[in-house]
Order: sequence, then C-alpha cells, then structure tokens
Amino acid sequence: MTYRYDADLAEAAGNFGVFDLTEPPRTRATLIAAGAARPAPDTTGVEVTDLEAPGPEDNPRVPVRIYRPAGTTDDLPAVLNIHGGGFVIGRIEVDDDTCLDIARRAGAVVVSVGYRLAPEHPYPAGLQDCYAVLEWLAARAGELRVDADRIAVHGISAGGGLAAAVALLARDRGGPKLAFQYLDLPELDDRRTTLSMARFTDTPGWNTPNAEISWHHYLGERAGADDVPVYAAPGRAKDLSDLPPAYVTALEYDPCRDEAVAYAESLFAAGVPVETHVFSGAYHLAYLIPTAKVSLRRAEERITVLRTALHG
Repeated sequence: MTYRYDADLAEAAGNFGVFDLTEPPRTRATLIAAGAARPAPDTTGVEVTDLEAPGPEDNPRVPVRIYRPAGTTDDLPAVLNIHGGGFVIGRIEVDDDTCLDIARRAGAVVVSVGYRLAPEHPYPAGLQDCYAVLEWLAARAGELRVDADRIAVHGISAGGGLAAAVALLARDRGGPKLAFQYLDLPELDDRRTTLSMARFTDTPGWNTPNAEISWHHYLGERAGADDVPVYAAPGRAKDLSDLPPAYVTALEYDPCRDEAVAYAESLFAAGVPVETHVFSGAYHLAYLIPTAKVSLRRAEERITVLRTALHG
C-alpha cells in the first residue's frame, strides 16, 4: 500500500526494517546491544530503585523498577507500567524515558514490571507476573508511600494488552481497585480479523505478519481458536462492565488500530468512561521517534490524561 505518513515520520520509516520475532533470543540480544550504546537516561528529579517483588508461585521474584519524584514524602498516586514488545521482546529499560516523564510531570510513583516473555514463558506467565506486582503494590502502599485508592495501569503495545488484562483480572478476582487504565496502542485480539490488520502488512517495524508471530509465541497453537480466554486476548471480552475509566490510543497505520478502537467502543457500550484518540499519519513504532510532532503530542496527552485521572 501507499501510506501518507506524517512528514516527521516519513523519512524514518525506511530505517526500522521489521523486528525479527522468529528467533526471539537473537533479537533480544541485538536490542540489548543497541540499547547499551545509547546514553543513560536523565534521571534528574526522580529517584530510581531496582528491586524484586513477590511473584506468582512459579516465578517467586519479579524484577521491578520504581520511579519516584525526588524529595516527596506524601503518599502519591501510582502507575503500574507494562512494557511492550509483542509479548516476546522488551524489558524494563525500554520504558525508562516514559516512566521518568510520568514520575516527573504526572506526579506519580511508577512501578515498571520485568515480566516473563514468550515463547519460553507463554500465556499466562507474563500476565501472572504483572498481576502479582499489582497485588504487591496495593498491599505495600504504605511502605511505598503510595495512595492505594489512586493506582492506574499503563501499557504500550503488548503492554497495553496486558494492562487491559490486568484490569479484567482485578475486577474478576476482587483484587486491587484500579483508578484508571491507560491502553496505548494495545495489542488485544489474537483473531486478527480487522480491516487494519488486513491492510497493514508492510508497515515499519510492526505489521500484520509480526502480529501473527507474536500471538503464536504467546498462545501457541491456541492462537485464533475458540477457547482463548479473555485474559489472554481482552478484545474477545463480552463483559466490560465495572472496569476502571480508560484512555485508549491508536495510530492510523497500525495493524492494531481497529482492535484498539473496537475495545474503546465496547467500553463505551458497557458504561465505562473512556476517551480515545487515533493519531493520523503515524505507524506503530512512531513512538521511537520522540522528536516527531505527533510523538510530542502523544506524550503531552499522556501526562495530561494521567494527571487528571490521578489528581483530579
């Protein structure tokens, strides 16, 4: 197809190639090496702490990175952050800049989860890790100087799908009551039957073939079958009532666009307060070009939305 990319993104489109998810260990190693060559993030104004939280029975220690606005002693709202990577790649470090920005400008403690990755650890391993950290965060709110009544979940891409699943689990298990869910470009539906999934087969970095590989790693042969649970693919959920208010973003040239919009519409239908924004001219990995105007607008909206949701 011919794509009318935003001017700030058009030149960079040819530089991404496609993330190779066929051999996850090799791709992870490549990305880690590339990340090591970049300057360390600017942590000015934020206290950053790495530790381990109690996890599920089959993974008793889950790495977490905590970002807290420096010099604060009051209980602050918290954001549980879940990184992206198609359930297959990614790690805590990839979201450093986003988490630092949220801590600084949204005035929140951010707890970012180093969950287990597929295919070595398929569903439900990563989700169980994320939910266990949510339970730990809520239970240790006093110790962490967090307001347990103001906890949001935030995720990008596959992390957005996991964030939606965490919200569903918290509701259905009677777990911690979330104040908000921020679903950014979420990967939600293993069936891959939308128009955007059919069209965007060659978009930069992330496209329809990669989505298929991603779901196969996460769900194995069950991907696309009738018995996939809603906690694996929240886009399948029929009952979205009593979920926390949400903000859902999508990008015009993203295979995940239509499932994100459909999920927002289903939240509307269930009576859940929700805002949604489809950013035109952008592809899935546009967020990796932080100087693009569309990326700057998206980052500003994130802070505005989270500040409003968590501080009123």
